[in-house]
Amino acid sequence: MLTANSTAIVRKPDLKEMYEAYEIRAALEEIGGRDAAPFFQKNTEGLRAELNAMRTAVQQRNLDAYSEHKLRFHRRILQVSQNEMLLRVWNTLSFDLRIPAAIGKVRQNLAEVVESHVPIVDALERGQSKEAGLLLRNHVETFLHHLRKADSDSGLHRAVFNDLENAKDVQKALFPQKNIRIPGMCCQSFYKPAQGLGGDYYDFFPLQNDRWGIAIGDVSGKGIGAALIMANLQASLRAQALHSHSDLPRLMGEVDRLVYASSPVHFYASLFYAEFDPEARVLEYVNAGHNPPMVLRWKKDACEIFYLKAGGTPIGLLEGNKFVPGAFQFEPGDVLVAYTDGITESENGAGEQWGQQGLAHLLRRFRDKSSEEIIHGILDTRLTFAEGQSQRDDMTLLVVRALA
Repeated sequence: MLTANSTAIVRKPDLKEMYEAYEIRAALEEIGGRDAAPFFQKNTEGLRAELNAMRTAVQQRNLDAYSEHKLRFHRRILQVSQNEMLLRVWNTLSFDLRIPAAIGKVRQNLAEVVESHVPIVDALERGQSKEAGLLLRNHVETFLHHLRKADSDSGLHRAVFNDLENAKDVQKALFPQKNIRIPGMCCQSFYKPAQGLGGDYYDFFPLQNDRWGIAIGDVSGKGIGAALIMANLQASLRAQALHSHSDLPRLMGEVDRLVYASSPVHFYASLFYAEFDPEARVLEYVNAGHNPPMVLRWKKDACEIFYLKAGGTPIGLLEGNKFVPGAFQFEPGDVLVAYTDGITESENGAGEQWGQQGLAHLLRRFRDKSSEEIIHGILDTRLTFAEGQSQRDDMTLLVVRALA
């Protein structure tokens, strides 16, 4: 708190007030980053100099120097944005004082905090307004997370941590065990959430008349909320699929009704659900807004790709949704590849997405490969394409090969 003679009185912080201030800071830095990006395009030497100075200060454990260069970095972006309102809010909330006061609390995480500036500078260098703004918001929210963690009672923090670990174990148990054995098919799966808990969903389960249910879905959002909706979706689908039903559109309509009635407005899920008849080698399916799974069929030197698109809008998005069924006749050697957009929307350093076409181009090269080899090939290629960029979304893969 500043006094009239330009001295400062440091009082015990009001944690609620501090957290609220940082939430405001996250929003104003997002706006500032968007506005400033066109001016920083190919002109980030000053920001990179401040970033290198922050690295040096952390190595030397000089918190005062680190605070000074961090302030210069963020203030420079707001100044270049030419948004005077943002600077007035910054000054009113005294971030020039708040930031140095908070640095000591997160000293164990400073190296991580410093490196989180790198993608911000890269996005500004490319003039990518939206991405720069989101990265700045994420940076401030991450810093706020470290602040809350440092301020929390250690016993309470351990209790919350243990609860989250237990929640991860519960979610893991919802997924089918490895080595699923569907007659006439070889099945492999891969799942990796972006956070501890995720919103992706996949399932294999036996049905009446020796049929098998196969599902893959993607709940909007990430984290605990998405995980809860995912569990609700799984329970609703299994409950309907295990009862006798006349057709898949009616089954999906009932699942849609249940999820719509029990989910918040902003949550919904894409879902591909299929039932496989091993004797007839027929896959009946409905695609509710999900990335179309691909079926690969090699004939001589060519590979034909079939996209399983038939369906409707995502589950839980609209009331009274209607669904259109589809069917596919498998031949020996056909390979079904289903995935969530965490795979195809992976970005490289230039902000380019791998995309469905990149995945399809790769899959054509996997003739005579096992399901496990195909999954490893996809993941290795995606990792190379991403050029070390961090995982931003949950990733799920299902590969099912029809045996001779």
